[in-house]
Amino acid sequence: MNRVIARRIYVNISGLRVIRKSFCSDAAAKVSGANCDPPSTESEVKQSFINNDHQYDVAIVGGGMVGMALACSLASTPLTKHLNVAIIDSNPALGKLDSIKKEDPPDPRVSTVTPATISFFKDVGAWQYVEQHRHAYFDKMQVWDYTGFGYTRYNARDVNKEVLGCVVENKVLHRSLLLRMQNTDFRKTIYPSRLTSMALLPSSSPVNADGTSSTTSLFTRGRLAKLELSDGNSLYAKLVVGADGGKSRVRELAGFKTTGWSYSQNAIICTIEHANENHCAWQRFLPAGPIALLPIGDNFSNIVWTMNPKEASDCKLMNEDDFVKTVNHALDYGYGPHPKSSSLGSADMWSWLQGDATISAREHFEVPPKVIKLASERMVFPLSLKHANDYVSKRVVLIGDAAHTVHPLAGQGVNLGFGDASTVSKIIAEGIAVGADIGEVSLLRKYEAERKPANIVMMAVLDGFQKAYSVDFGPLNILRAAAFNSAQYISPLKRSIISYASGEQRLPLPLPLFSLKF
Repeated sequence: MNRVIARRIYVNISGLRVIRKSFCSDAAAKVSGANCDPPSTESEVKQSFINNDHQYDVAIVGGGMVGMALACSLASTPLTKHLNVAIIDSNPALGKLDSIKKEDPPDPRVSTVTPATISFFKDVGAWQYVEQHRHAYFDKMQVWDYTGFGYTRYNARDVNKEVLGCVVENKVLHRSLLLRMQNTDFRKTIYPSRLTSMALLPSSSPVNADGTSSTTSLFTRGRLAKLELSDGNSLYAKLVVGADGGKSRVRELAGFKTTGWSYSQNAIICTIEHANENHCAWQRFLPAGPIALLPIGDNFSNIVWTMNPKEASDCKLMNEDDFVKTVNHALDYGYGPHPKSSSLGSADMWSWLQGDATISAREHFEVPPKVIKLASERMVFPLSLKHANDYVSKRVVLIGDAAHTVHPLAGQGVNLGFGDASTVSKIIAEGIAVGADIGEVSLLRKYEAERKPANIVMMAVLDGFQKAYSVDFGPLNILRAAAFNSAQYISPLKRSIISYASGEQRLPLPLPLFSLKF
C-alpha cells in the first residue's frame, strides 16, 4: 500500500490544531478544487513529529454546526474526552476565529433553537459563548391562516417554561462551538481539505493479543476505515461520521440510498428592522407557503418566506421599498382578513375539551410589528426533502442533513441534527464503557433505533403541512381553521404541541400538529 509521505506544518490557531500541506498536487486540485493556502503568518508555526499513519478514533467529515457539536460533546463527556478525533472540512472558518462585531446587522442565516438544544449546548459548555453575542429568546408565538378563519397563540407559561426557543445566527452558534473546543485539551486535528475517497475492507482475523498491530494491519483486517483527502493526506479511523450536509460525500462513498423529492418552492431569507424590538415569533400561512418573522434582537427580525420560484425571484430583484411593502402586506391584511375567535366558535365552544385552560387561550390575535427597513441581502434557496434509508453501516454513521433534509416550515432541521450529535456521542460513550468497538454496526444501530423514528415523524408532519397548505380549497380551508382553533382552545393538545416542538416529548399525539416553528 502506497503512503503519501510529506513534511507537514502544524498551525496552532487559537488552540485548534490544523494540519496544512506544504504543497498541493495538481491532480488533487483538479478533482476537488482545493485551495493550497500557505501557512498562516499570524499563528505560531512549528515542525512536528511526522506520523505517517494518521490514525484516529473518530473522523468527523464536516465541521459545520452539527459536526462541531458532536466534537464538543465528545470533548465534554468523561468516557470520550480521551479520544483522538480528526475533523475534515475545507471551510476556512475552522482555521480562524473571526470576531463578530456587535454593531454589524445580523446575518440572514439563523436557527431557531429549541429548549432541548439549549440544554445540549449548556451541557457541552458552548451556550455561555452564545450569550456573549446577539441572540433573542422568545416566550410567545402566533400562527394564523390567510383565510382569517383561525389562529393559535402559544405562551411559554402554558407549560411553565420561561422561553419557547431562541433565535441565533448560525455564525454565532458555530463560533461558540469553536470557542468551546479551543478551551479544552481534547485531542483534535483539523484537516482543511475535502474527502475524495473512502475504503473499508471486510473483517478478518482478530488483532494481536498484545495490541501491537500496525495501522496497515488493522485496515486490512477491517478494523479501520481509510480516508483519502484532496490535499494528498491519508488517514484512518475506527469510526467515520458523515456530518457533511445534504450533498454528503460520506453518504455517497458509503453507498447509502436515499428517499426524497424537491418541492416546487423556494425560500427567501433576510434580516429586517423594526422601530421597536420584537419579542414574539410570528408565522402566517399564505397560499404559496408560510412566512415567518423571527426576533433576532436589537430591533432586528429574520424573515423566512416560502413561495414559488417565480415569486422568490421577483422578491429578490425588487427594490428595497417595494420589498418592505410586500412583506408588511403579507404579514397584515394581504391575501385575507385578520382572524377572529368567533369565526369557528369561541373558547366556550371548546370548553368541554379544555381541561385547565392555558394562558394563551385567552390571548387575542395581534398584528405583527411593521417592517421599516431591509437590513441584509436577500438570499434564495430551493426546498427539498431527503432521507437516508439507513443511518449507519460498519464504521460509518450519518448525522444532520447528511441523514435527513427537511422543509424549513418548523425550523427543526438543525435541532434534529443536534439531537443526532448528542445521541451519537452517548452511544460512543456506552460502547467504550463496555469495551466495544465503536465502529461496529451492532453498536451504531442503537443510534439509528433512537433517532430514526423521531426524525421520520417530524419529517412526515412537516411534509403533511407543506401539502395541506399548498391547496386553496374551500372545505379544506375550513378544516385547517378548525385545526387552528382546536390547537388554540384545547389545552392538553396545545401543551403536547409545545412539548413536542421543544424537543421534550418523543412523539406527538395522534392528531395533526398545527404550528411547530419553535
